[in-house]
Amino acid sequence: MNKKVVGDLFTLVRKGNPLVHHITNAVTINDCANVTLAIGASPVMATSVEEVEEMVQLANALVLNIGTIQSETFSAMILAGKAANEKGIPVIFDPVGVGATTFRKKLAAELLEKVRVTIIRGNASEINSLVGGKGKTRGVDSTDNSLEAKELAIKAANLFSCVVVVSGKVDVVSDGKEIVQIENGDTWLTKVTGTGCMTTSLIGSFAGTTNDYFSASIAGMSAMSLAGERAKRNLPEGAGIGHFKVKLMDEIFHLDGYIWGKEVSIVES
Repeated sequence: MNKKVVGDLFTLVRKGNPLVHHITNAVTINDCANVTLAIGASPVMATSVEEVEEMVQLANALVLNIGTIQSETFSAMILAGKAANEKGIPVIFDPVGVGATTFRKKLAAELLEKVRVTIIRGNASEINSLVGGKGKTRGVDSTDNSLEAKELAIKAANLFSCVVVVSGKVDVVSDGKEIVQIENGDTWLTKVTGTGCMTTSLIGSFAGTTNDYFSASIAGMSAMSLAGERAKRNLPEGAGIGHFKVKLMDEIFHLDGYIWGKEVSIVES
């Protein structure tokens, strides 16, 4: 990992203003759009099967999130994913709650078979489920505390030939060879719905401005973790989760390569 390359992406994303096409979680769609804008990219949230292929032609990256998946939405994801593969833009996949139901697990497997995914971001239980493990997923929450996230990230990256991001107390990013751990973050990030989905949008924003998808994944994951840490630290006394969520968006908006380089905590292994 080249730390300068990652830090420079914060400037590049704001200069390039990549268009990130989302087919995402209905619960978090507004937050995903806003965080994409906050980091300097532009969101579009088209989900209709009648237009997704055309919309992909305008995009620089495609984010697919199965948080509130339905059959018609899934059909749109496949169409959009194939169009993105043909165009040569990155596809970022967020397998939200994949181990919770048979339906969700089946669709995730089908998507990974039919679409060439560039980056996968999920918690340890979700990634474990994708690679055939018996992880316990309760909705969007991870209940696996014993998983070796580094080994899991490497296994998934090699299995699906992509970059894998495993979010947790310590976030892990791997392309199957290189691996980094991101040690920033705060527990309050788990108390706000959608921070995982928003992280995937951040990764998509960086991926839309570079073909170095390993660095883009590090930038997106660490941006959320660092912003969460800064938001909590800078809250006024007595502030709660509502203030934290607003402050989180502010910190992402103000985050740049200088702040990132000074405060990020990354361990390479």
